[in-house]
Amino acid sequence: MESQTDLDHESGRTFKKLQRSQWADHFLNVPVDELELDVIASELEAIKPIVRDMLMSFSKEENHESVKRKILLIYVMISLGLAYHFEDEIEETLAHAFEKIDDMIADEHDLYTISIFFWVFRTYGHNMSSDVFKRFKGADGKLMDSLTKNAKGMLSLYEAAHLRTTRDYIMDEALSFTTRHLESLVAGASPHLSRLIHNALGLSQHWNMEILVAMEYISFYEQEEDHDEMLLKFSKLNFKLLQLLYIKELKMVTKWYKEFQFASKLPPYFRNRIVESHFFVISMYFEPQFSRVRIMLTKLYTVLTIVDDTFDRYASISEAVSLANSIERWAPDEDTDRQPNYLRFVFKFVLDVFKDFQGEMEPEGRSYSLKYTVEEFKRFVKSNLDLAKWAHVAHVPSFEDYMEVGEVEFGVYMVMAGTLMRMEHATEESYEWLKSRPKLIQSIAINARLMNDMTGFEDDMSRGYVTTGMNCYMKQYGVTKSEAFRELHKMRVDNETIVNEELLKTKNVPRRILKEAINCARMTRVAYAYGEGFTHPEGKIKDFISSLYLDQIRL
Repeated sequence: MESQTDLDHESGRTFKKLQRSQWADHFLNVPVDELELDVIASELEAIKPIVRDMLMSFSKEENHESVKRKILLIYVMISLGLAYHFEDEIEETLAHAFEKIDDMIADEHDLYTISIFFWVFRTYGHNMSSDVFKRFKGADGKLMDSLTKNAKGMLSLYEAAHLRTTRDYIMDEALSFTTRHLESLVAGASPHLSRLIHNALGLSQHWNMEILVAMEYISFYEQEEDHDEMLLKFSKLNFKLLQLLYIKELKMVTKWYKEFQFASKLPPYFRNRIVESHFFVISMYFEPQFSRVRIMLTKLYTVLTIVDDTFDRYASISEAVSLANSIERWAPDEDTDRQPNYLRFVFKFVLDVFKDFQGEMEPEGRSYSLKYTVEEFKRFVKSNLDLAKWAHVAHVPSFEDYMEVGEVEFGVYMVMAGTLMRMEHATEESYEWLKSRPKLIQSIAINARLMNDMTGFEDDMSRGYVTTGMNCYMKQYGVTKSEAFRELHKMRVDNETIVNEELLKTKNVPRRILKEAINCARMTRVAYAYGEGFTHPEGKIKDFISSLYLDQIRL
């Protein structure tokens, strides 16, 4: 049994072994045909102007109906994972259309159309008013029951409701209304729409990884009677190209990981998750042009995982303090020489990886990005040490004190800093913005902490780890486990509306950086939507990985 308690004979301490990687070196042996990559890339470039013409052709008659068709097409392109090819055209189209939004939808009473408009405009930062949904209320002030006869419209309203802010009360009602009725609509809808509804009820498009949305939507779109063959072909080629690129990258990072020989250098307390790390990195940047960024981030995620597990699952307090001090100095000294072998290995691994990052950043004139990322990494390590000190003495602090440390320890700020390292839009001002702990990133960090503590509660308790948000809340407010779970879940849901609101309100930050923020939120939602998916990826996460990397799409 992989989760058994084991004894480290060198130190004489016990620890809970974690399940080995389900993949090991599997992807080292998966072939990638470079010629096939080149052929697909050439086919995409040949078709791309045709698809662009589909988007721009409606401009020849710039009336309300042509703009409506264009926005509906934009939604399909987003869902198929194609929007990045036409970002300039899409942003220009939506900015122009939003100026006329009131006139354009004045006489529109199609639930699907209004919901898709709302979803698209808000996704691109245009604050379309939720008052547009008042037209779907009856004389009693409630959403009309007749809406429930339209499965596709109900699904689009459900998806739109997930972009609600703290003041969109009608969207709170819409979410409750659609969730209640969609489950009964599944049975009467077509099989492919039923599957789309079922998956959306598990995780909405807004909070899902873009690549997973595309993987699902291509299958759905292919079975739609009115689908466009050229658009379908373009989406399949695009997805195939991404699959081949991802496998190529995974072979590289797996080889890199294997060279460190973690299994022989460390006791088996750490999570061997190189494949899962690459999968979650795709949440941040799924587009083909970000291959080097994905490789760098996968390495960074490995550093964060090893360091987190060292503090959380194995190191004694004196060792944790020693490692934290070494990282704060960012150089070995006499204290480092006295550390046990495993700890010296962890510290050297950290420095080696960041030295590689430095080699990539300096020629690009982005040394400042490495400096800020190292500073954020040190804050991440300090929060790990603070939690470790509490955990070793089974201290359960106030919920507020715990969250102040715990939201940093989870690593969202660290992930965002690492994400900005290779982003051309990220200036020193961008890092200062992150350092100021903006409400947008803080809300995402809090939610990540809450989801981790809720889904990992039983596992934490089984290994005697009591310093968790659940325990802190139960102790402070004198409530049961189920009551604490309900309250933390409510906090998470409320925070999601704050995230949506801040995405619309934040105007002094490049849109791509805001996109990485919501992508970070999506990553954690996928990780915890089906259990603790990074620590225990054997369920739904394994299925996603198999579908993305192994089940090559048929062209």
